[in-house]
Amino acid sequence: MLCALSENMRYRVKFTFFIIASALAAGLWIPFMLFRIGSWRNALVPARCVVTVAKIIGMNFHFRGKENIVKDSGCIVLINHQSSLDLCVLGELWLAMDNCTVISKKEILYLGPFGLACWLWGTLFIDRKNVGKSCQIINATVESIRLAKRRLLLFPEGHRHSGNSLLPFKKGAFHVAIESQMPIQPVIVSKYYFLDDKLKRFYSGKSG
Repeated sequence: MLCALSENMRYRVKFTFFIIASALAAGLWIPFMLFRIGSWRNALVPARCVVTVAKIIGMNFHFRGKENIVKDSGCIVLINHQSSLDLCVLGELWLAMDNCTVISKKEILYLGPFGLACWLWGTLFIDRKNVGKSCQIINATVESIRLAKRRLLLFPEGHRHSGNSLLPFKKGAFHVAIESQMPIQPVIVSKYYFLDDKLKRFYSGKSG
């Protein structure tokens, strides 16, 4: 009982620290972001902070295949989605790839300072319930993304899933790739074997 309580508490403490630290990393940098609204560079400091937070809570990422990163062109980066901790994955990619932007559900925009920070570094917010409007928003920015040779990061499954298989991909990512004529860059994040949301377990571990 005591052991189970300890593991449950560790899960809650780690997640609470992750949420607070990530929000602070983004929010405290907002005044400096105002000098270059919409620039991907606004997320560089928060990304470094989030990567550091990941290490503090026991998450270590082994980044393999950097030599395969698409160069001299924009691309559509598809990432499997397991947990809110994937924010740490975005941080790693932001630092490794440069010139990134990300597609996110519009609810993130309303998360106080964190949502504002996301907007300031150029996040594209879409309404998953309104597919037509979401497509319009994406199509309106595709050309500028291509010309700027940006990396568009997105989770094609659309929802978090911690199982052993991927969820069916949404079609939007492939429509964007066709419209923009940009290559698709797949990124696979191995299963977070150290995390179990159902049993409230959060150990230290490595993913890559």
